[in-house]
Amino acid sequence: MHVFVLVLPVAADRIEGIRSYVMANEGPMATNIRRKTARDEKPAMRPTEVRGLHGVRLISRQGKSALELRDRLNLTQEDFGRLVDVSVRTIAKVESDKKKAESLQRDYLELTRLCDALDEVVDSSALGEWFYAPNKRFSGSKPVEIIERGEIDRLWELVYRLRSGMPG
Repeated sequence: MHVFVLVLPVAADRIEGIRSYVMANEGPMATNIRRKTARDEKPAMRPTEVRGLHGVRLISRQGKSALELRDRLNLTQEDFGRLVDVSVRTIAKVESDKKKAESLQRDYLELTRLCDALDEVVDSSALGEWFYAPNKRFSGSKPVEIIERGEIDRLWELVYRLRSGMPG
């Protein structure tokens, strides 16, 4: 296993303070950063676009289709539906019939961008679990609850702070 240190554009004397902040507010998920190896990757599959939904893609694994982002986060249809504010039925329809569901696109694309940004500063394999874990930074609320309340900008602020090395 290879372990790499996250390098932020900050002075060396602030790094220990940042590490303490992350440990206190984000838990071990944010500090367990490492480079992916070939062993970590799922078998390569060619994603297919859902017709009429720009940026929404499906992958097939063992004969079953799944939304690419849902698979990446390793979430059930129900848990993923909470994040993108659509029903399990809508997700199942898109995954099985490859039919477009316009209600899915906007939140799906924003969640994809957020996950891509979080991938830069945290261990991507833990993101799915992170969305459902209470977080001190949000007064004990889970990130999924923050999204459900329409306060996703608070998550973007967290990404900004982690990228820039700003203390909480």
